[in-house]
Amino acid sequence: MAPSSQYKFLRQAPRDGLSTAMLPSRWQRLHIDPWLCLFLIMNALLGLTVLYSASAQDTALVTRQAISFGIGFVVMFSLAQIPPKVYQAFSPYFYIIGVFGLLAVIIFGEIRMGAQRWIDIPGFGSVQPSEFMKIGMPLMIAWFLSRGPLPPGFRNVLASLLLIGIPFVLIAEQPDLGTSLLILASGIFVLFLSGLSWKMILGAVAAAGVLIPIAWAFLLHDYQRQRVLTLLNPEADALGTGWNIIQSKTAIGSGGFIGKGFLEGTQSHLHFLPEGHTDFIIAAFSEEFGLIGILILILIYFAMIFRILQISLNSFHNYGRLVAGAFGLSFFVYVFVNAGMVSGILPVVGVPLPFMSYGGTAIITLMATFGIVMSIHTHR
Repeated sequence: MAPSSQYKFLRQAPRDGLSTAMLPSRWQRLHIDPWLCLFLIMNALLGLTVLYSASAQDTALVTRQAISFGIGFVVMFSLAQIPPKVYQAFSPYFYIIGVFGLLAVIIFGEIRMGAQRWIDIPGFGSVQPSEFMKIGMPLMIAWFLSRGPLPPGFRNVLASLLLIGIPFVLIAEQPDLGTSLLILASGIFVLFLSGLSWKMILGAVAAAGVLIPIAWAFLLHDYQRQRVLTLLNPEADALGTGWNIIQSKTAIGSGGFIGKGFLEGTQSHLHFLPEGHTDFIIAAFSEEFGLIGILILILIYFAMIFRILQISLNSFHNYGRLVAGAFGLSFFVYVFVNAGMVSGILPVVGVPLPFMSYGGTAIITLMATFGIVMSIHTHR
């Protein structure tokens, strides 16, 4: 055999004993996971359908939401092309930029509705740095822990808690308790997945039990305490702070098993249901599509979370395993907290329902996390 033909054969032949069936598929070459992509498209279509009804058929609002989904898919596809080692290398810089953004909010942030959460950038618009930390926090803690052996030692756990606590305090002071708790959870999930001993976990639970009364007395604002009291007895102020929960539970209960039908919801269309197209959109959805519709939505969410955790377990490196697992568990918390506050089992904290509630920033941020997860899965 001529040297040139032999070299050509070696270049094109599967190496290291790999068969043709084990070569990267078309989806892997595009760095896209087809299952996650399918679930995202289903969720997006369902969200746009419900938003059209919950917004009183506001086509302009639905169009803006559709544009946000389009931008989100582009962001997801673009981030999926970047190898995980690049994210690992730049994780500290993402975190530092996010912290400086939160400090900038304190210094010259824009105040809206009594909260200082945004930075107005001329020619670009308002930016909410806390949304950036939803990505930066898990990346940073995963980078820090993956540099050493797992499970981490006591010093690394304390250092991780310090890294988690800085953004948590800065966001809670805006005040934005809901977002601060979500970001806190995203960092804690990385610690949990790193293999903490049960002694540390039980010790943390005990410490939280001691800190809760202190937080209630000295850290929570008056309106935040009122939200907790309203959760326990919404009928005590039925026309005030309890109105949202009462109307939400009324909408959910009136949907019954099969719902009233598309565009037939009364609570949202007659404006009894507050924020029917944002935080309380699942109540409007339940009223029109009933228990069957809710089960379908939960099934889609469960499939997405299951697939992300499956990707995490199949990752070949600790960094990817920690990041993907934290994103999957954080996504579960977003769904659980919104469903819990709308159904009256959790206080109202202003957390949108993923891919359903109106809001472009939240959609693009979540799509970015899915892009990173796909990158972890498809870059071997």
